Amino acid sequence: MSTEASRSPYEDRVVHEYDGIEEYDNHLPRWWLATLYGAVVFALVYWFHYQVFQSGASIQQSFEASMAADRRAAAERVRRAGTITDDALLTLARDPSTLAAGRAQFASTCVVCHGAQGGGGIGPNLTDSAWLHGRRPTQIMHTIMEGVPAKGMQAWGQQLGMERVLAVAAYITTLRDTNVPGGKAPQGDVPTD
Repeated sequence: MSTEASRSPYEDRVVHEYDGIEEYDNHLPRWWLATLYGAVVFALVYWFHYQVFQSGASIQQSFEASMAADRRAAAERVRRAGTITDDALLTLARDPSTLAAGRAQFASTCVVCHGAQGGGGIGPNLTDSAWLHGRRPTQIMHTIMEGVPAKGMQAWGQQLGMERVLAVAAYITTLRDTNVPGGKAPQGDVPTD
């Protein structure tokens, strides 16, 4: 057998031999290097685009936009269903557009008696855990619709219409247990549920 035939094709590239084991210096395949360099370039472009220059929506911003769209869709389904339950009002309370409408209506209608932050004035504090006429969302909506004539609160149902009443009830639901500073002392019962 000739020595040429018995030589390994990698014999020229032997870097190290120990105990009969030969270590070769093999170059990485070009496709592997292209993948590595491409990943590094992509990571740098991604980092500069989203983190340094902030020229694209971040993951958090994309998530929040997606959640807002989901909440709008859920609120629209509640409005189309026509049945108002506690869960339906809580769904409306998570919709940013419903809350904005409720906050605006609260500012133009309810601030006189309940204060700008809902901490109370002539009317009771809406930000504590004690409620005079029930704290469930449907009870809040009923109080807005029918009023409490014996206590001086007029019925707003006819004047506002159902859509605005729902928006205000959803907004007031978000005020519960926020305990704004300077709020009126608690009135009514603290629920045990």
